[in-house]
Amino acid sequence: MILPNLKEAKQRTNREVIIKTNEYHVEEELKKIGLHKKYFLKTYGCQMNEHDSENIKAILEEMSFTETNIMEDADFILLNTCAIRENAHNKVFGMVGRMKHLRETKPDLITGICGCMAQEETIVEEIMKKYKWLDIVFGTHNIHRLPQILKEKIKKQKQEIEVFSIEGDIVENIPVKRDSKYKAWINIMYGCDKFCTYCIVPYTRGKQRSRPPEFILNEVTELVKEGYQEVTLLGQNVNAYGKDLHIEYNMANLLEDVAKTGIARIRFVTSHPWDFTEEMIEIIKKYDNIMPYIHLPLQSGSNRILKLMGRRYTKESYLELYKKLKEALPYSSITTDIIVGFPGEKEEDFEETLEVVKACQYDSAFTFIFSARVGTPAAQMEDTISLKEKEKRLYQLNELVNEYAKKANDKYLGKIVPVLIEGVSEKNSTMMMGYTDTMKLVNVKNADDFIGKIVNVKITDVKTWSLDGELVVD
Repeated sequence: MILPNLKEAKQRTNREVIIKTNEYHVEEELKKIGLHKKYFLKTYGCQMNEHDSENIKAILEEMSFTETNIMEDADFILLNTCAIRENAHNKVFGMVGRMKHLRETKPDLITGICGCMAQEETIVEEIMKKYKWLDIVFGTHNIHRLPQILKEKIKKQKQEIEVFSIEGDIVENIPVKRDSKYKAWINIMYGCDKFCTYCIVPYTRGKQRSRPPEFILNEVTELVKEGYQEVTLLGQNVNAYGKDLHIEYNMANLLEDVAKTGIARIRFVTSHPWDFTEEMIEIIKKYDNIMPYIHLPLQSGSNRILKLMGRRYTKESYLELYKKLKEALPYSSITTDIIVGFPGEKEEDFEETLEVVKACQYDSAFTFIFSARVGTPAAQMEDTISLKEKEKRLYQLNELVNEYAKKANDKYLGKIVPVLIEGVSEKNSTMMMGYTDTMKLVNVKNADDFIGKIVNVKITDVKTWSLDGELVVD
C-alpha cells in the first residue's frame, strides 16, 4: 500500500525526467482476466482526464474486458476523478454511494477510483475510514500499472491503494482507445510548476515535464495516416512546453512542426498568459491548419487579486496580449476562465473583472465560484465573502458573458464556415453536429454522409451557445 503525501507532492528538485518506453506491460496471466466481463468507466474533469481514460480503456481491453455504458451491467466500475473543485468531489462520492448499493447485489463487483482526487492525501484518508469496500485506488502517475494493481487486489482480496506523490517521469507506449475516429487528444507535457495559490494541479500531476518532440510528431504522423482530421495538444500549461528540455525547442517550434505534418486541424489547451509569446502568435498566423481559437484564462481582472492568486501577470499585460492576438488573428475566437469570490475579493476587484470582460468581449467563458482546495495556500486565506454575495457576483458575470457570447455568434449569421462533422446532434437527432475552426458548435441539416469530413456550412440560425446551418453543396 502506497499512500499520497501532500508534502512530498510539493517538492521540486533538479532530478532529470526519465523517458520510460518499456514500463507498460500486461503479463500473459492477466490478458484473459477480463474475459466475459464488462467494465464501466466514468470520467470527470479536463481534457487530460478524458485522454487518461482513453489509455485506461485500452489497458482494460488488453486484459479482455469489454466496455459497457450501463453501470449496473459492469463487473468492474472505475471513476477517473477531478480535484479542481468541491463540486467534482461531491459528484464522485455520490457515485461511490451508488456503487456500494450495486455491490450489495453483485458481491464480486470490483470498484475503484483513480485520477486527481486519488492523489489527495485527505481524500485517501477518507476512503480508508469510510469506504473500505472500495477495491482499488491509484493516481495520475501510475495508470500504466493498472494490470498489476488489479492483480494484487484479486490475489490479496483486500483494498489496494497505490498512489505516488512524486515529481514524475514520462511513460511512453501506453495503449490508447480513442473516443473519436476523427479527433484526437495528444499529451505534449505533464504537470505544472506555476503553483497558482488556488490550484491543486501541481500537487496531483507533478512537476512540469515535456515529452520529447519526436514522440509527439510521430504520434501526429500516425494519426494523419489513419485519417484523423484534428489533434488537440494537451498540457496544464502548453505555452511552457520545452522549458524543461535540454534543447532549444519551444511551443512555437512544436506548433510549426505539427503544422508541417499536414494534419487538417490543430488546437492546443490550456494556455497561461505569462508564457504566450509573440513567436507563437506569428506561427499561428502563418499556418492555416492551426485553428484561430485561443483559450486564455484570465481568472481575475484585479491586479491585487491576481497577485494573491500567484498568476504572475497584470491586467494590463493580459489586455496587451489580448490586443496582439486580435490584431494578428482578427477572425479568432477567444475564451477564458474566471473565478469569482476569491478570498479578499472586494466589490471593486470584481468590478475590475467585469471591465476586462467588457473590453475583451469573450466568445465564451468558464466561470466559477472560488473552491478552496486542501493544501493550497488559498485555502489558508481568510474568506469573509458570503456565499450569497459570491452567487450574486457569478450571476452578474454570467449575464455579461452570455451577452457577449450571443453577440459573437450573431456575426456568423449568413456566413459560410468550415465545420468538421462529428456525429448526430444531441439536441436534434435529425441533424448532425460539428465544430467550426473557431470552436463554434454547429448543428447541420442533411450532413449524414459527411461524418469525419470538413465541409462548408451556411449558418442559418444563431443561439447563445450554438449555431444552426445547412450544407453548402458545390
